[in-house]
Amino acid sequence: MTRRRLCPVAPGPLEEYAARFDDLFGRLASRRGFREYLAGLLAPRDRNKTLTALAGAEPVTGAQHRSVQRLQFFLSESRWDADQVNARRLELLAADPATAPHGGGVLVIDDSGDRKDGAKTANVGHQWLGRYGKTGNGVVTVTTVWADERLYYPVHAVPCTPAKHFAKGKNDPAFRTKLAIGADLAIRARDAGFAFRAVAADSACGDQDGFRGELAEAGLPFVMALKPRRGTWAYGPDAHTPVDAARELAWGGPEDPGDWQPVTRAFRDGHAETWYAAGATLGWWGPDGARRLVAATAGPATLPPTATWYLVTNLPRPGGPREADSPHPAAPPAEIVRIYGIRHWTGQSCKQVKDELGWAGFQVRSDTAIRRHQALVNCAFSFCWAAWFADQSPHEAKPRPEPGRGQRGATSRLTAGTVLAPGAARDPRLAHPLDRAAALVAGMVQGAPATAAASPDELPDGRLRPAPLHP
Repeated sequence: MTRRRLCPVAPGPLEEYAARFDDLFGRLASRRGFREYLAGLLAPRDRNKTLTALAGAEPVTGAQHRSVQRLQFFLSESRWDADQVNARRLELLAADPATAPHGGGVLVIDDSGDRKDGAKTANVGHQWLGRYGKTGNGVVTVTTVWADERLYYPVHAVPCTPAKHFAKGKNDPAFRTKLAIGADLAIRARDAGFAFRAVAADSACGDQDGFRGELAEAGLPFVMALKPRRGTWAYGPDAHTPVDAARELAWGGPEDPGDWQPVTRAFRDGHAETWYAAGATLGWWGPDGARRLVAATAGPATLPPTATWYLVTNLPRPGGPREADSPHPAAPPAEIVRIYGIRHWTGQSCKQVKDELGWAGFQVRSDTAIRRHQALVNCAFSFCWAAWFADQSPHEAKPRPEPGRGQRGATSRLTAGTVLAPGAARDPRLAHPLDRAAALVAGMVQGAPATAAASPDELPDGRLRPAPLHP
């Protein structure tokens, strides 16, 4: 058997992380490309992280540079499996006690829409781009994220292919909606050994009866938002929308809360507020039904639209008739609020960090290359956590953030001299990836809630509340 040639090492602690993937790449060029791609993603840049940016070359004029062409071949033409790389990344996360999933976490289903011009790129279409709040030409990727009060990281990601790419459109057997992909990813995460308290999603998923039914049929617990005016069949005098059901609950003020009970919500900036939560009845949904409607608000008297959630869940009520036969532990209203609160803060934070790591910066056309790029971004994301937990001592030179503004708005960047050698290097090398990783993770930790809504004695199986990380 021919002995493998040694691969040029990646800078700093990135080499130890990258070496754990070496057996998935059969060629030296692929192992080298994996290291160079991750180093380029982690390096701070003042422009979108296209292939020229990852290689440290000039835009446009540097596209033919050998380092850029090497990364292009690695991403589009070389032989390696993105699913195998992602599976190895998840194995490493599960094996590390600091990042291993546990039953108190939440699996968040979301989609990420990125603008892309033209019509030749795979998965591009005129569709709803949630991050921009409007319809446009772009690529939408359905993602699952595991999160608790301390950290979060992506699990799976699958681009959604619009119907126009199929011969029979929406009637084509190969066509899959975003909801179908999301349900499949939740099942894949469960089958991969990722424990979680419930699946959480916004009202785009929560309003869909078929999506909730698919999760329930698969034996998955869920907590999802509903639109306030989502109509439901009911008898004439009964409530027909979630907001109508919440208005029927008794409220006599903080001294006489009636049907409501106080819960504590902690926000990303560290302050806490007292909200109120209650189980409501809407059509066939009730406190002891197969579906529970839980309203949570900062003002039960007025139900302010910007500070009120309407949540549907299949978790049973503590002490209710469904608790004994349910495969899922019972959850009081405070626990329901905690679960959805985690989904609420991961959404924007995850998009910011993905932008920093070049999630939307790809300039490739094939579906295979797009999936590979996303798998590599997720590897860089997970490396940040691995470097953060491995480093227990302060750095000699702390990178200093300075305000910056790129194509996608305000970002957080570092002074170039502290991390990357100035100029476009022929052979790009990242000087201090650990500093960069620490800066990225510090931003993520600062965005996490300081505490949770539920108290430790309300958590199942006596699980203690993990202490928030200090950035």
